[in-house]
Amino acid sequence: MAFLSDTLARVKPSPTIAVTTKAQQLKAEGKDVIGLGAGEPDFDTPQNIKDAAKRAIDAGKTKYTAVDGIPELKAAICRKFERENGLKYTPAQITVGTGGKQILYNALMATCNPGDEVIIPAPYWVSYPDMVLLAGGTPVTVECGIESDFKLTAEKLEAAITPKTKWFIFNSPSNPTGAGYSAAELKALTDVLMRHPHVWIMSDDMYEHLVFDDFRFATPAEVEPGLYDRTLTCNGVSKAYAMTGWRIGYAGGPVALIKAMGTIQSQSTSNPCSVAQYAAVEALDGPQDFLAENRKTFQRRRDLVVSMLNQAKGIKCPRPEGAFYVYPDISGCIGKTSAGGRAIGNDEDFATALLEETGVAVVFGAAFGVSPNFRVSYATSDAALEEACRRIQTFCAGLR
Repeated sequence: MAFLSDTLARVKPSPTIAVTTKAQQLKAEGKDVIGLGAGEPDFDTPQNIKDAAKRAIDAGKTKYTAVDGIPELKAAICRKFERENGLKYTPAQITVGTGGKQILYNALMATCNPGDEVIIPAPYWVSYPDMVLLAGGTPVTVECGIESDFKLTAEKLEAAITPKTKWFIFNSPSNPTGAGYSAAELKALTDVLMRHPHVWIMSDDMYEHLVFDDFRFATPAEVEPGLYDRTLTCNGVSKAYAMTGWRIGYAGGPVALIKAMGTIQSQSTSNPCSVAQYAAVEALDGPQDFLAENRKTFQRRRDLVVSMLNQAKGIKCPRPEGAFYVYPDISGCIGKTSAGGRAIGNDEDFATALLEETGVAVVFGAAFGVSPNFRVSYATSDAALEEACRRIQTFCAGLR
């Protein structure tokens, strides 16, 4: 009898975490490494949010809380959804988890049965398919290449839906591409979903506030109110508020689903960190002016990285609408050999050779379901980005 569960054979460790860990190890060994793999802002958590956490500690707010969130935070989330998205939820329709990932996982665990299909546009966040597999469902990936700006079309969504489809996972702006769907592009998808009432929508809005130029964020239940009763609108404080380590995610949705997710959470982690919840109240209700400043910084970095990568031989880098990632195409580099003598047969070979020969750590595209590409997180300093892009240019120039 095997000791480890057969479930482990269905999933793999996160490639993004693996790249970040490898970069940290090389740095610890004294290597000159620039890590562009981590999906977290380099900004510190705003002071008012840290002060709220300190007040919570001083007030003794360090005990167990309600399993899926304190009333104060649920109320703040309701205000956020109405203020920013035009969505009205009651506290009974809100759940709070230990990060956005737990929210998505709870929903899938609470709803997926063997044979249930979950549509996932690719490129996708690396965790989506594996969470579906852990929940017993079947991920159905739909490739969306550079020719469509890495966005799903209504025609492809329609073709992917079957009687077994339970969920459609939607992420805009996207990790890993940064692609954002306009309200019109999203309306084309919601029109399809309105014709298939058995399909539920899981909207991952984690990068909502990180949008650039004149792009306006929109979420499915806002664009099509007819989907409100079968949409789980997911978000969190990690990215916009630079609170990745605080581990607070949340969602709004139908009461029956929220209760079911609470049941899963009650037998896994129980409540999220009490202090982090009080900090999240301040994040959502407190001053929001820093968001615009952070956006300006990220937009400047995006423009820098896109410009420099498009000057690299064999690379084509689209200009994304949001998040803090770019997802360049490296078709022009495949089939060549690096200056260090490494054959570049695919994007994993490219990323490995790039790290070993230049010290630049990126995540290869196959991890996100679309190749040949790689993901760059530009959530780091301008100086580090400039040097990393120079190294990438030199690396590509040396391919033969």
